[in-house]
Amino acid sequence: MPDGFRTLYAEFMAKRIGILTGGGDVPGLNSVIKGVVYRGTEIGYEVTGIRRGWEGLTHVNLSDPASRDRYVVDLTRNNTRTIDRSGGTWLHTSRTNPKKMKKLPAQLQGQTFPIKEGIDKKSGEKVVTYDVSSAVEANLKELKIDYLIAIGGDDTLSYAAHLDRLGVKVVAIPKTMDNDVRNTEYCIGFSTAVTRAMDAINRQRSTIGSHERVGVFRVFGRDAGYTSLYTSFVTSARCGIPEYKFNLEKMIDLLLKDKRNNPSNYSMVVLSEGAEWEGYKVQEYGEPDAFGHRKKMSVGEAFGAEVQKRGEETVISDLTYELRSGEADFIDKMVATTFAGMAIDAVQEGKSGIMTSIVNGCYELTPIPDPALGPRKVDIESMYNTDRFRPTYNNKLGLPLFLTRP
Repeated sequence: MPDGFRTLYAEFMAKRIGILTGGGDVPGLNSVIKGVVYRGTEIGYEVTGIRRGWEGLTHVNLSDPASRDRYVVDLTRNNTRTIDRSGGTWLHTSRTNPKKMKKLPAQLQGQTFPIKEGIDKKSGEKVVTYDVSSAVEANLKELKIDYLIAIGGDDTLSYAAHLDRLGVKVVAIPKTMDNDVRNTEYCIGFSTAVTRAMDAINRQRSTIGSHERVGVFRVFGRDAGYTSLYTSFVTSARCGIPEYKFNLEKMIDLLLKDKRNNPSNYSMVVLSEGAEWEGYKVQEYGEPDAFGHRKKMSVGEAFGAEVQKRGEETVISDLTYELRSGEADFIDKMVATTFAGMAIDAVQEGKSGIMTSIVNGCYELTPIPDPALGPRKVDIESMYNTDRFRPTYNNKLGLPLFLTRP
């Protein structure tokens, strides 16, 4: 559709767009928000920010001005002008799943919603959850939101897919430093996370070398090892990923051999938070979040203890939350701003149930992933050397920039 006709069409339809960010924050989210506002208002759309992710559509009481102010904000060029200069999400976030609410918000008490009964794996007690999707739909309708742009990872987008099945017009934008959303090769936040991990590891080389130790670094990656694998790629460290249970003795032997062969007498390994070795399972603690995830005990500490049993000293660093803080790098700002423009283009063209993506190195619109398929995983055969516990460096001719397929 030519730009002139697009503008006329937009003015005629006078769409109102809602936008929210869910799950963990990553650098680049504010660039998406600003991009949607600037591109949308340029062609006559109104943009409403939903604060605190899906919580903003489950807990808001639109008849209460204080509640409305807490969860809903009109987005303009003026109030979003500088937000892309910092990290985090200006709209704030939460881990709320409207399909599985353990407790109804105050304004929904007394209403009837579909319930689901289950058993808590930790306590063995019966658990009842509520699906308040009808309340979400009602709030979207009352806010006069024609399209909803949902920015998030697997969990956030799983509910976006549910809304799409209910008939809500949804456009999704993938973000996660795990880079494990299906149907795309890249998610906002990934480049900055790997860059931060690389910088932190390279800064610590001097300390690890000075004390002649084994450096153990834990990074994000509950189900997929992309962050660990790519950090290893650019730091020449060995790595452990959730997709492959390594042999403990072999990994330690390789690290000790690396240490002996290094003139500075140190070695390093990068472990995904979900990495495991044969005979070991990552322990979890705390209450599960709205999507059933519990926090994982540090595999870095557990692995470091095994190294120490063999008479070697270690430096153990948890790089997880450090990687999601601060301003986005060039790639994440560029991709975020481009995804924002693509989302508005999709709205203009009346498309929904789709996600902004990168496929074969090119920007594409793809279906919102089916939540039943779970996260995208590292392809062991082509990407991970199971003998050396390193990335596969050869046979990359013809691959896109990020060396992977969606």
